Amino acid sequence: LEVEAAIELIRSAGQQKRKILVCGNGGSALTASHYINDWNKMAYLATGTPFRGTCLSDNMGLMTAYSNDISYDDVYSEQLKNLMDPGDLVIAVSGSGNSENVVRALEYANGAGGVTLAISGYDGGKIKQLAQHSLWVPSFDMQLCEDLHFIFGHMVMKALCGDGISA
Repeated sequence: LEVEAAIELIRSAGQQKRKILVCGNGGSALTASHYINDWNKMAYLATGTPFRGTCLSDNMGLMTAYSNDISYDDVYSEQLKNLMDPGDLVIAVSGSGNSENVVRALEYANGAGGVTLAISGYDGGKIKQLAQHSLWVPSFDMQLCEDLHFIFGHMVMKALCGDGISA
């Protein structure tokens, strides 16, 4: 999936008032959080239209409760069972593409009628194969992958604000 197509997938979900649910681990969790911070705030300020984004790694209490009581591998899929409606967009961000909790999130979303987008690096990992849509940075340099994933988030924000997209 080209950058413009990935941006359009997110913009379209927002325009359709779908929820956009994002998850990741480590640096990718922070990237996911930054996506939602920018997209929710800036899209609304620019357009007056609410953007329904949620980062699944932002609620530490909920994450640790699911991790303790069920499994860290299910920390995102369990949240999706409560939050996701059919047609909502689930975005998994992972440098390696193999984090089990983001893999399970995509598996759940695919089975429950969600639209899925993998944002990965390395060889794309499992999430590149699982997701219906994929944006892949073909590099085995984790920092480069994370940097490009982060830049993508700012490109989406600009597009949501009507500033156009340019890859």
